[in-house]
Amino acid sequence: MRINKVKLFVNDTEKTNEVVNILKESLSKRNIEIVEDNFDLGIAVGGDGTFLRMTTDTDFDSNVYYVGINSGTLGFAQDISIDEIDEFIDCLNNENFKYEEISIQEIEVVTKEERFNLKSINEILIRDDSLKTINLDIYVGDELLEEFKGDGILVSTSFGSTAYNLNLGGSIVYNTFDTLQITPIAPQNNKVTRSLTNSVILPANNKVTIKPYKDDSILIMVDGTNYIFDNVLEINTVIKDKKIKLIRKDNYSFIRKINDKFLN
Repeated sequence: MRINKVKLFVNDTEKTNEVVNILKESLSKRNIEIVEDNFDLGIAVGGDGTFLRMTTDTDFDSNVYYVGINSGTLGFAQDISIDEIDEFIDCLNNENFKYEEISIQEIEVVTKEERFNLKSINEILIRDDSLKTINLDIYVGDELLEEFKGDGILVSTSFGSTAYNLNLGGSIVYNTFDTLQITPIAPQNNKVTRSLTNSVILPANNKVTIKPYKDDSILIMVDGTNYIFDNVLEINTVIKDKKIKLIRKDNYSFIRKINDKFLN
C-alpha cells in the first residue's frame, strides 16, 4: 500500500517538537502529506503513552497503519529512533516496509444499570476504587479459575506483556501471538485464603469473566486511562478477530528489542 497521507500524534515536550520539525521536513521532501482525517498512516512521536493515545483516539482502526517514533525514554512501542527518520520515510516512499498484525482486547463492563464497551492494545487493570483489598471470582469461559483476594488483577494482551505485566512478574509473550495473560497483583496466601501467584496465559477466543464479590465501585484502568464504574456485576474480556497493523523495519527483531530495551 502506498503511503500518501499521514496524521501525527505528538506529546508536548521540547524534544518532541524538535523531532516533529525533522519529521515534517522529511515528509515534505517525499511529497507525503500531513492531514487530520482520511490518513494512511498514524505516526506517534513521543513515548509509549503517545502511542497508546494514538490507537485509542483512532478507535484501533484496522484500515490504516501505525508506527511510533521514540522521543521519550524506554519507548518499547516506538520502533523508529530519531536518527532513523529519513531512512524510514524513504522506505515509506518506496513502499519498502513490512507490518505485523497486533490483536486488540475487547472489554465489556456490566453494571446494574448498563453495559460499557472498551478496547485495549496493552491491558486492563481491575482494583477496588479506594485501592483496598478486592475479592474477585475469575472465570475462563464457564469454568471457575480462582477465587482471588489481593490488590487486583491485570489482564494483558501479548503486545502489553512487556508493559505493566512485566513489572508484576508476568511473562513476555511474542507480540503477534493472540493471547490474554491474567496476572495477579499482590495476591493473598495464608491458611484462610489461597490465590494463584503466577500468570495464566490463554489463547484467543477464551473469554475471561471477572466478578466482584459485591457489586461495589471498581477502578478499571485501560491502557493507562482510569475509569470508575459503580455497581459492577462483571467484567468480560476476550481476544477475537480485531487487529491493527504496525509497521516494522525490515530488520525488526522482537528478541533483539527485548535485549536492547530491558538488558542493555
